[in-house]
Amino acid sequence: MTNLTVLNCDLKEGVLTVVIDREDKLNALNISFFKEMDLVMDEVYSSPAIKGAIITGRGTKAFAAGADISEFMHFDANEGKKLSRNGHNVLNRIESCPKPIIAAVNGFALGGGCELSMACHIRIASDNAKFGQPEVNLGVIPGYGGTQRLIQLVGKGKAMELLMTADIINAETALRIGLVNELCTLDELIPKAQAMMAKICSKGPIAVGKVVECVNAHFKEGVLGFTTEVNLFGECFKTAEFKEGTAAFAEKRKANF
Repeated sequence: MTNLTVLNCDLKEGVLTVVIDREDKLNALNISFFKEMDLVMDEVYSSPAIKGAIITGRGTKAFAAGADISEFMHFDANEGKKLSRNGHNVLNRIESCPKPIIAAVNGFALGGGCELSMACHIRIASDNAKFGQPEVNLGVIPGYGGTQRLIQLVGKGKAMELLMTADIINAETALRIGLVNELCTLDELIPKAQAMMAKICSKGPIAVGKVVECVNAHFKEGVLGFTTEVNLFGECFKTAEFKEGTAAFAEKRKANF
């Protein structure tokens, strides 16, 4: 992953840490971010050296404080649709990734930043984090999946409220309504994300990937989640991973995946 200007990536012990590196812009998501994130996801999907990824922002103030509005404030409707489709494509790759992806939210996660965090499988937030979809303040709506993923995480009623009022909520509220999984201090954020990632990566990687596929199937139009589960459950039985896991259980030892 060379020639990245917006993202800074570091691979250690199988975990790729992806840092949005625009601290002077509060890590706002620009067009280059989506191009580079697409390249990073190519690597996450294809490289056996990468077991999972943690996404965070540079500095102590922001995970990603929205989109870079200056880039698209003069777009017409067709350009807006193209921008939205591109964002959807990249964030869908994160959501659908068979390897675990954790958002370590270190401050503002607004607009596109909130949408990015919601595309990740798990969200861990520092106690200074703030979340919101304030797009209606600009006469626009979330364009990277925010109207759909927010419903999935917090329910229709609360999603309607947050989307229509443009309210920004603190980390404690985000935890209470289910928008984030865990809360910690800023100093604890990356270590806590790494610890959770290590726990997930100690499990069967094929099974973890199938969990992602099954959970996502619940929300896909025309896809039956229960049927997906039956099929993927059956597929597990033909893997070496299943044989090792069940053997380790019978022998009362830790599985070696």
